Amino acid sequence: MLSSCSVRRQLKALRTGQLDTVRFNMPKRSASPNTISTKNIAQDTIIVKDAQGNEQFLMKAIEDEETGEMVATEVLEAATVTARFQNIAERRGKVDLEFIVTVPEKIQNKDWQFRIFPSMVIQGDTTQLEAIYVTGKAYRERQLRGYERYDNFVNKIVTDDMQFLNIYQFERFISRNFPLIYKYKNDTTIVSREEFDRNYGEKEKEIMEHYINKLQRKMNNVRKEMRQKKYDQYVRVPIVTENIRLDSVLTATDGAVNYHYIQTINTRPKLRKATINLRGDIYRGEDLIYRLPEFAPLDYYISSTSTFADLSVVKYLTRIIERRAYANTAYRIEFNVAKSDIDLDLGDNEAEIQKIKSNLRSLLDNEVFELDSIIVNATASPEGAYSKNQEYAQARSESVTRYFDRFIRNYTDSLKAEQGFSISIANELDTDQMTEEIIVPEKDTIPQIKFTARSNPENWDDLLEYVREDTVMTDDQKQQYYDLHGTLTPDAREAKMKGYRWYSHAKKNIYPKLRTVKFNFYLHRKGMVKDTVHTTVVDSTYARGLQALADMDYHTAIALLGPYGDYNSAVAYISLDRNLSALQILEPMTGEKRTAPVNYMLAIVYSRTGRIQEAVQCYLNSVEQEPMYRHRGNLDPEISVLIKQYDLFKEEEEVQYW
Repeated sequence: MLSSCSVRRQLKALRTGQLDTVRFNMPKRSASPNTISTKNIAQDTIIVKDAQGNEQFLMKAIEDEETGEMVATEVLEAATVTARFQNIAERRGKVDLEFIVTVPEKIQNKDWQFRIFPSMVIQGDTTQLEAIYVTGKAYRERQLRGYERYDNFVNKIVTDDMQFLNIYQFERFISRNFPLIYKYKNDTTIVSREEFDRNYGEKEKEIMEHYINKLQRKMNNVRKEMRQKKYDQYVRVPIVTENIRLDSVLTATDGAVNYHYIQTINTRPKLRKATINLRGDIYRGEDLIYRLPEFAPLDYYISSTSTFADLSVVKYLTRIIERRAYANTAYRIEFNVAKSDIDLDLGDNEAEIQKIKSNLRSLLDNEVFELDSIIVNATASPEGAYSKNQEYAQARSESVTRYFDRFIRNYTDSLKAEQGFSISIANELDTDQMTEEIIVPEKDTIPQIKFTARSNPENWDDLLEYVREDTVMTDDQKQQYYDLHGTLTPDAREAKMKGYRWYSHAKKNIYPKLRTVKFNFYLHRKGMVKDTVHTTVVDSTYARGLQALADMDYHTAIALLGPYGDYNSAVAYISLDRNLSALQILEPMTGEKRTAPVNYMLAIVYSRTGRIQEAVQCYLNSVEQEPMYRHRGNLDPEISVLIKQYDLFKEEEEVQYW
């Protein structure tokens, strides 16, 4: 009863605001392992120069509350801040969202469990993060007692039915009916399964089933069926182990429980803000007794060094453009034995010829190139006399040339007809009377294509490649052909091949592939007079590198931009904390090249590498060149720590330069 009254008073104090509720704040200083920390700032006083070269002394300082003077000191910062937003830096393609959940001592109760559920909102998408549970001692003890009671129940369940066997009655039955089997009881001799079965006579399972205590087994089966029901009865509130954040738990001197929560996320293009929301409940046993008031969200504004990339930079490459161009392709046109005329009905000739016509149309209609000439080269297979094959190959080449020369002439004639067109014109005196006028181009713009017919009597080179790739011939058979290839005269070689078993396969399956017609097309660029022209084109590699940098894909950006060694390359290196590589690029930039962005990038790198005086000097120079960098400095931890430590902008009325 006393405990119940205490709980009611505690809940009433929570509802009326007499007790502090759970706190949800940002940490004062980042503890994130992902954050690139600056070197320890050991210098109390540094010397920098203004635009006129005058030296200024800066020191770690705060304002004395009594005298108002700036005095050097070390300041211990609080663990949390009450601001609901924070500027955080993206580094190495990751961002750490940090917050602290505090459960004050006065609202803790040994019988309660706090269930706290954070969620994250990024670019309109909400993601539930791992929950935080703070469990009272008595609450956990009840959970453990529930598991203990359930374990006791489960331990009573028998897994082996042999335990229900009435051993005494079973042995009496065996000794009376199977004396040979009963002798095995105290005999250590190994007995085969076959011998045992012969002596047993009946199936042992049927006999054993007769002496099983069926009531006990039935009760055991009931226990098995009741396992889930008993679990729900005893374990009223299970101990949650999944989707729980296992962060370090810090207990302060006042007894409060602090969870320092760090959620690391990968950055993405255009990611500028992330929000963390929090809700929570208090449970007593399985009952929800209090819902925590709505928490104000925490907003994180993300800054990235990739935003310093100069996306306006365009690099060009010099390209040499040739006036003349060349293309070739091969088609299989079959011919009847000892014939050279094209037969559309033979084999796949019709489909192959349609492919050739389509190719020719695309070349004739090309807007960049103009077709000058075509060389047709027909080849034959080795069977028959070489002299005859030479005649056939040349005749077939000339036949193909004539065929496609006619096709091109007919096609170009149709193009000429399209260039001339007729229009209807109304008579000046009678508008109802129309006259037709034919407009013909002043100049014949259709090119004349020159054909040349050539031939290769026997295509032995391609035959060698086909034999190598053949999947039917054995290695020994292929070696027999290799021994012949390149030896003897073509006719003698062909005659020798006829003596091998694989010849019929070659003649039937390989030879047809050798009867091809190859087209070599020669073209030139329209309107181009010189044989070569030097021109510039956009460097696509650099452009892809810039896009990767903007998309925060830093490894790709470094791979693409690194060889250029320019400002954007340095930004890519800085984004992956490769500071020495960045310094090698940025430090030589002097004079006009030492722009505000260059100074700011140098300030970041110097701060990371512990060169504090140079870091402050470069940062102040960037502010002098472009005042916007004064505010930008608060977004980057490498610069903000310098601003705070040396109070760079506190007394502007006295030091106008800063």
